[in-house]
Amino acid sequence: MSDERNELFSRGEEFLQIFKRGADFTRELLVENQRLRTSLASLEDEQNAAARSPEEWEKYRGELTSRLEHLEAEYETVRVRLHQVEEENQQFAERYLEIEEENNNLANLYVASYQLHSTLDLDEVVKIIVEIVINLVGAEIFAVYLLDGNSGELGVAAHEGADPEEFPSCAEGKGVLGQALESAEPTCWDPTQETNLDRPIVCIPLVVQNRPIGLISIFGLLQQKDGFSALDHELFTVLGGHAATALFAARLYSQSERKLNTIQGFIDLLTK
Repeated sequence: MSDERNELFSRGEEFLQIFKRGADFTRELLVENQRLRTSLASLEDEQNAAARSPEEWEKYRGELTSRLEHLEAEYETVRVRLHQVEEENQQFAERYLEIEEENNNLANLYVASYQLHSTLDLDEVVKIIVEIVINLVGAEIFAVYLLDGNSGELGVAAHEGADPEEFPSCAEGKGVLGQALESAEPTCWDPTQETNLDRPIVCIPLVVQNRPIGLISIFGLLQQKDGFSALDHELFTVLGGHAATALFAARLYSQSERKLNTIQGFIDLLTK
């Protein structure tokens, strides 16, 4: 990415130098053009008093006219090239902004991934997932579901944009959410459809080694977001893996802590 940015900056500098040289050359052409026109007008005024013959005058006048036409043709060529350089500069600026946005998104994704794996507190992991879905995905109405391994039911662990009881509940393999969870792959529908809590626009299964542990279901996007980019789809895949791993590790840690406390309490009871 650094090499690409350096190449773009070098190309931008080259464009700017071409633009500057073209502007300087254009100014020189305009000055020369004006000088020749002035000279031609002066010669025409002095035609009757000129010492040269009419044949010499006509020859000289033809040379001046030819030179003017040549300069005007060069000026037109430079003007067209300047227009092309302006378009290339505009494309360069747009591409630069795209790269800056991609870099920013990748940096945010790195930070989010780091945050997911920086804690073993289950509530904190769920909170981080919610922040990622809002800030990086741009979701306004969504729910984070966790799968009950015993009952196979999906329960709402976190939500935004609606009350928890308004979000649909289902079991693994049943309904839109259950089937999306069973597929183990992110599923997208029309992001422009009218918000309906019975019809999600994105379902992101949270899977660890082909074992589903939860689901992120998005039902509505923020007003400024009107669709999904290629980076969004990449984010869905990455989020499904990293969020699932973080949740799985936090659950194991929480269970082990409870068991350790129980065993320690039992030992304390026996030793007293």
